[in-house]
Amino acid sequence: MSDALHAEVERRAPLQRLAWALLWLALAALSLQFLLAVHGQYRHLDPEHYTMYWSRRGWLWLHITGGVLGIVLGPLQFLTRWPRAWPRLHRWLGRSYISGMLLACAAAVGLIATSPAPASITTAFAGTALAWLLTALVAMISIRRGKVARHRRWMTRAYLVTLAPVVFRLLLPAWMASGRAPSPDAIALLLWSSWVVPLLLHGVLSSAWTRWRGRASSMAAPAG
Repeated sequence: MSDALHAEVERRAPLQRLAWALLWLALAALSLQFLLAVHGQYRHLDPEHYTMYWSRRGWLWLHITGGVLGIVLGPLQFLTRWPRAWPRLHRWLGRSYISGMLLACAAAVGLIATSPAPASITTAFAGTALAWLLTALVAMISIRRGKVARHRRWMTRAYLVTLAPVVFRLLLPAWMASGRAPSPDAIALLLWSSWVVPLLLHGVLSSAWTRWRGRASSMAAPAG
């Protein structure tokens, strides 16, 4: 039975790598579309394109700059081989990612403080920024203590929060397509959902994968 289980694990490995590759490609495509469609409009320096952000465009530019760094550099942290081959580059990219996150979070404070939006929306924005900051902070502390596996888990969580604006842009059209109005409370709900739901899904899937690997290892152990 252990030999059969070992063969099953070996058989699934290429499929798992393919699934991860397809997932990252999909995330990259969605992120690129988000950057071009949403942030691209701000290349026109006029009040028509900036709307309520025109008087706060300085904060917006800082927030966008930090967010773009996070979205672009985040996936590079999950490549499994090159960090061991080029550890210094990996560290500098990680520092750049953290710097972008700090810049975006600092600018978010300025945007929230000057926002005319209802409290439910500004609170949701603040919650997102805080979740981003905390997940990245735990990841950074973990790697400084030499806990690589824990660092990877929390970097994954941090990047899921990084993608919250991308997920929100998917949820909002789906919400409106269902015939429901984008009220302030609905916007706040979608903002929370854009990172809480991915984190919950990640937790469930990670736990299931860990349990499956644990059972596979325990059943294969007698064969050794």
